[in-house]
Formats: sequence, C-alpha cells, structure tokens
Amino acid sequence: MKPSLLRRAVAEFAGSLLLLAAVVGSGIMGERLAAGNIAIALLANTLATGTALVAILLAFGPVSGAHLNPAVTLCDAWLGGIGWRETPVYVIAQLGGAFAGVAVAHLMFGLSLFAASTHARSGPAQVLSEFVATFGLLAVIWGCVRSRPAAVPFAVGAYIMAAYWFTASTSFANPAVTLARCVTNTFAGIRLGDVAAFVAAQLAGAFCATLLFRWLLPGMRAAATEVVVKRERE
Repeated sequence: MKPSLLRRAVAEFAGSLLLLAAVVGSGIMGERLAAGNIAIALLANTLATGTALVAILLAFGPVSGAHLNPAVTLCDAWLGGIGWRETPVYVIAQLGGAFAGVAVAHLMFGLSLFAASTHARSGPAQVLSEFVATFGLLAVIWGCVRSRPAAVPFAVGAYIMAAYWFTASTSFANPAVTLARCVTNTFAGIRLGDVAAFVAAQLAGAFCATLLFRWLLPGMRAAATEVVVKRERE
C-alpha cells in the first residue's frame, strides 16, 4: 500500500535534512582538520556526502522515492511518476529539510543557526558545471531506474562523488541544496547572489536529460504513468 502524502513528505524532509547535515557538516570537519589543504577538505566532503547519500536513498526510497531534489521531483512529475498536485508538497518538504539540515550541522559544530555565505561561485564555468552535473545526475537516475532500480542509490552516490571532482562547481546539482547552502558561511557555502544562476542551470540540465531519456527510452513516460495509476487504485 502506498504511504500517505504526509508520510512521503516527512520522508523527503528527513532525507533532505540528513543530506545537508552530511554536506555541510563534513565540509566543516574537513576544513578544520585539513590545516588549509583544500584538496584534503574537498576529499573529506566528497566521501562523506557520497556515502551518506547512498544510505539516505536506501533508507527513504521505499517511502517517498527519496527524490530529495526539486529538479528530480519536477521531472518525475513531467513523466507522470508523481502527481502534479503532490509536487509542491515534495518541494516544500525538500526545501524545509535542507534548511533544517544546515541548522543542525551548524549546531553540531557550535556555530550560529544560519550565516550568510560569502563564498563566491560565479561565472560561465560554474554555471556550465551545474548544468553538466545535473544533466548527469538525471541521466544516471533515468538510465538505471527502469532496468536496475536497486542500483539507483549506489549509482547516484558514485556519480555525485565523481562530479565533486570533475566539475568546477563541485556539483551541487540540486536547487534545494543550493538554496540552503547560501545560509552557511563555511566550506560548503555559496553567495546568495550566485544562487539564481546555479538553480537555472540545474533545472535546464535536468530538463535536457529527461527530454533525452524520453527519446532514448520511449516507454519511460508510459511506465511512470502506469505506476501512478496503480498506486492510486491501492
């Protein structure tokens, strides 16, 4: 039986909270222990984020699908995998969980609840990186979800860990994550003024990847719609 919308929303909130706690918390810890070595700090941030993401997706996936990402939710709604009426609830839960996760990370390390980031992440290279990062993320999800759904958490975690290193932006690839990271003035932060370009690139990348896979896998939309109809009958 399909979990209620409330349960799914709570799962999206909790999963997003843990994800941001991992991203921001590991960034703080890595920066403190790396003694100024940015590569070591980024490596610590990467390993913690990627492995935590796998665990979070495995834990919350059976409840809500563990989107944890408005771009994923919007594209899934476009394909018919989630109803449009449910989409705003998912997105609000993801945003709320993301900001709560930043607050939790700050409290764990004795910092103020929120702090405006001064970390500049601007320019064409950064924006292109976010397009590529999000395009790749959605490609991995759509490419695996039909044939190997059990592999999706591991594939997503592996991709994000790699994208931390092959993109200039360190692969935010998530509008909720991006917005929440503007209120942490730590290693993981991003200036508020740079957020809009990141989010636009992420949504464009997600849309293009979804459009491509609708063509590569013609039955993908029909299969998603069948899942929704089946759930609504349960």
